[in-house]
Amino acid sequence: MDDIAPGIRIRPGDRADAPAVLQLLDAAVAWMNARGNTQQWGTTPYSRKPGGVARVERYLTDNSPWIAELDGTPAGALVLDSGPGPQLPVGPAGEPERYVRLLVSDRRHAGRGIGAALLGHAAEEARRAGVRLLRVDCWAGGGGELVAFYERNGFTPIQRFRHGDWPGAVLARRVG
Repeated sequence: MDDIAPGIRIRPGDRADAPAVLQLLDAAVAWMNARGNTQQWGTTPYSRKPGGVARVERYLTDNSPWIAELDGTPAGALVLDSGPGPQLPVGPAGEPERYVRLLVSDRRHAGRGIGAALLGHAAEEARRAGVRLLRVDCWAGGGGELVAFYERNGFTPIQRFRHGDWPGAVLARRVG
């Protein structure tokens, strides 16, 4: 378990964390919608989306999940995989990689560095595994704020794509 910043601790996650991760996702949807962003994750709470609960449970059992706790309470989640998911038009990297399949943080604690701490942890996990490439895909709509967040955390955009009417970007970060 890592202490990253004052009060933030990152620990391995498991299926028992599903309610907390779903709560984080539901709060993120509500926060985005309140800001007028209904395109990124839609308007339905994640816990009520068809397959949403099962997807989170799969993430927490089939992948490498990490939970950021702030003063002992889940405040963020990260899920790493060995490559992109099959639902998006993103191909494999052509070399070993770790792929951020999920990153969410509690907006009530915005500015505390939870997302950055989780991404730093992802880079460290890749290094520990002897993997030099960390990739992520994200929503590239709106004003590009999410792409800019990843750029501030050491990622470089390498591909743009569309999934229906959803604009996306793939970003990469070299580690090692």
